[in-house]
Amino acid sequence: MSLIQDLGARLQAAGADLPVGELVAALDKLRASAALLSWVRQQSADPLGVPELSGAIEHLEHAAYALHVVQDSVSGYLAAIGLGAEPAPEARPTPPEPVEPVAPGAPGSTSAAPAPRLRRWWAERVAYLTDGAPADPATTTISSDELLRSVARHTGAGDRTGLRRVLTGAPAPAGLGLSALAPALLHRLASDLLGHEPRPADLPALTGTAREPVLALLPKLPPALVDTLLAQVCRVPRPADPVPPHPADTAVTSGVLVGVLLRRLGRDPEALAA
Repeated sequence: MSLIQDLGARLQAAGADLPVGELVAALDKLRASAALLSWVRQQSADPLGVPELSGAIEHLEHAAYALHVVQDSVSGYLAAIGLGAEPAPEARPTPPEPVEPVAPGAPGSTSAAPAPRLRRWWAERVAYLTDGAPADPATTTISSDELLRSVARHTGAGDRTGLRRVLTGAPAPAGLGLSALAPALLHRLASDLLGHEPRPADLPALTGTAREPVLALLPKLPPALVDTLLAQVCRVPRPADPVPPHPADTAVTSGVLVGVLLRRLGRDPEALAA
């Protein structure tokens, strides 16, 4: 092998070893984390590390760009010396994975920085709201849309145990996603129930219809949260609560409210898939 060929082989190996794929995967996970934190802090004045996470994402984006430039430069140099290399494959972002708890002493865990317990945090709060024990974490994933239909089914059946099981078994991001799906659905269902767009004058009637069924399924829920969500449906301004609600409370209550209104309308939760 000539000196030029040896140099070309070394450069190709160095280009192949650049951690582009790993960096893109880390960037994807950071973006997912930032989106999740944005949901968590919707009702909180605490930034919860979002600015710092945004800075980390920006640094990773610059690093990814720099690595791509290096790959292109290596390919261009090899082509210039007559050792044209195939262009480096474009790294594909990998789907973000749910954060799983890591037992102390397990590989990858450290005593100084214990792994986040995102899923259990969600499950424990749901168990508290429904006044029961959390189910074991699920081994399968579920989307927020699928979870909303399951929540609506158990709500319509008045099945608190089933409601707790499906919510505690869901990944926290899917559960928190109920807060994004429910508002538009609640407004549409309330309009169908009332026969017109919800107005401030409709708030007492809507509250009388939905409040008690929600609290029967979520006995530990602060009742004021039901009033707040129904006031939003009726476009009634309310003073800011000095103590923001727990993010899981808003998500779970929104999903249960959808189920309550569907039951009052006599509709199948599967209609939400349309």
